[in-house]
Amino acid sequence: MDAIRANWHALQERITRAALAAGRAPEEIEVVAVTKTRTPREVEAALDCGLRLVGENRVQEAAGKKDQVRLPARWHLIGHLQSNKAAKAVELFDLVESVDQFRLAAELDRRAGQAGRILDILIQVNTSGAPQQSGAAPEQLPELAAQLVALPHLRLRGLMTIGALSPEEGVVRASFSQLRQRRDQLASQFPQVDWGLLSMGMSGDFELAIAEGSTLLRLGTALFGARQA
Repeated sequence: MDAIRANWHALQERITRAALAAGRAPEEIEVVAVTKTRTPREVEAALDCGLRLVGENRVQEAAGKKDQVRLPARWHLIGHLQSNKAAKAVELFDLVESVDQFRLAAELDRRAGQAGRILDILIQVNTSGAPQQSGAAPEQLPELAAQLVALPHLRLRGLMTIGALSPEEGVVRASFSQLRQRRDQLASQFPQVDWGLLSMGMSGDFELAIAEGSTLLRLGTALFGARQA
């Protein structure tokens, strides 16, 4: 667990350098600890370092882990969500980052209404155009946002994307830049929404994401080390 603390200190330094280089305040940026395959003890070690956001890829894994984590945190669902798991997602998560279609949003809204709560969400956007990646097409965003704003039990907080899988920094950075530009356009169209959250950047590309305005970094291996086979 000492390695997690050491990794966190190193990450804080890198985040600070990247933020200052971009003319930003490091305090604008939060880390979502990506805990896929990690044990509850590892999650608690990260939270003990001062992190407060936990990101899980799967509803089932979060269901088996969350009750064993004793330290307080906000839990984000960052992986693809099927509509038939919406009820469990509403029960487990504070924010769903991976909403990419109205049908899923409508089911989350219905389940949140039954639970008597408001669920925070992000729209996942496929900024790379890669067919294997989830996310709404950028050109669909105005229509989808209009539909989501009308749902009474969901609170739209911003956008999420996965950076382009490319060895060229310019290509990766362009996908982050596009998300920021799309957010700015939506903010003009829907001023009633607080568009403050831009979830972009993972362990291999988060400094590029910071340069383009990311406020949420989804970091797993950079924090916990390589996953065990």
